[in-house]
Amino acid sequence: MADKPIRVMVVDDQFIVRSGLATFVSIQPDLELVGEAHDGEEAVRVAAAAQPDVILMDMMMPKMNGVEATRTILQQQPKIKILALTSFKDKELVHGILRAGATGYLLKDVTADELAAAIRNVHMGRTALAPEAMQALLEQRPADPAPALGHDLTAREHDVLALMVRGLSNPQIAETLIVSLSTVKFHVSSILSKLQAATRSEAVRIALQHKLVSGEE
Repeated sequence: MADKPIRVMVVDDQFIVRSGLATFVSIQPDLELVGEAHDGEEAVRVAAAAQPDVILMDMMMPKMNGVEATRTILQQQPKIKILALTSFKDKELVHGILRAGATGYLLKDVTADELAAAIRNVHMGRTALAPEAMQALLEQRPADPAPALGHDLTAREHDVLALMVRGLSNPQIAETLIVSLSTVKFHVSSILSKLQAATRSEAVRIALQHKLVSGEE
C-alpha cells in the first residue's frame, strides 16, 4: 500500500502567492492540498477543520500574524508541523516564529524543489532553515551568565511595552504610535515571547518587576 500523501495547508494574505503555492502543492504527487487561509485567524479555524500535516505559514498578515497563529495552532494541535514562508529576513521574525514552535523558516525565493523537500523534511520532524535563519540562531548563542529577561527588546518594543503597562489596548497603542494594528499585534507577540509571558498581564508584571519600564510613563 502506497504511503498517504502529506496533507498541506497554505496560509498567505496575498491571493496570487497563496494560489501559486496551492497550485504547487496540488501538482506534487506526494502532497495533498487540504486548506487555505488568508490571515492568522482564518488559519486557526481552517487548521482545526482540515487537520493538515504541514502548514506553509506567512508571517505578516492582518488580524493575526504568523507567530500568533503558529502558537495558537500548536497549542490546539501540537502534532502539526509549521513551515514559515516569508519575504522578510528579519532576525526578530526568525526567533519569534521558532519560539512559537515552527519547524522551519524559508524565504519565498526558494526553488520549487527546495520547497517540496522542506515540506517533506518538516513532516518527518526535521528542521528546514534558510541560511539567514541559521545565521540568526548562531548569533543568538547564549552568553554566560544568562541574559536578563527583556535584554533583547527593541526600542519600539520598549515603547509598546510602556503603553501596555499604562493599560492601553492594541488599537490605542496603534493610534498613539501611529502604526497599523497588525504591527502592534506583532510587537506584542514578540514582547510576550521575549519575556516568556503567556498573557499581557503577565508581561506587564514582569516589566515592572524587572524595571523594564517605570510604570508612570
